[in-house]
Amino acid sequence: MGLFERYLSIWVALAIAIGIGLGQLMPGAFQALAALEYANVNFAVAILIWAMVWPMMIGVDFTAMRRVGEKPKGLIITLVVNWLIKPFTMAALGVLFFRHVFSAFIPPSDAEGYIAGLILLGAAPCTAMVFVWS
Repeated sequence: MGLFERYLSIWVALAIAIGIGLGQLMPGAFQALAALEYANVNFAVAILIWAMVWPMMIGVDFTAMRRVGEKPKGLIITLVVNWLIKPFTMAALGVLFFRHVFSAFIPPSDAEGYIAGLILLGAAPCTAMVFVWS
């Protein structure tokens, strides 16, 4: 592993700290940046997600898609985990945390929304994971 990969957690923590610091120093600039959106999609976030996914996207061998049926094991495992395990696991975690552990801090109506969000999060495979697995 290279220097960047070896200390990735530190770089992420530094980026978070710098982002919070800049947000405190220049709140107007960040509010203006947050206002740049269309259909509830922020342009800055969309561009940065694209920049994150692009390196993986250019490494995908799309011609190999024709051979996906030759070794179905990985595809079957992915489908089972993503559609039969993750949504129910996330629902269980949501109920545990939002109805029991943090129930004193979160109104019941908000808890239901958080649980629904966790189920959707569990049902939607990460874009980066899809590209890497491809």
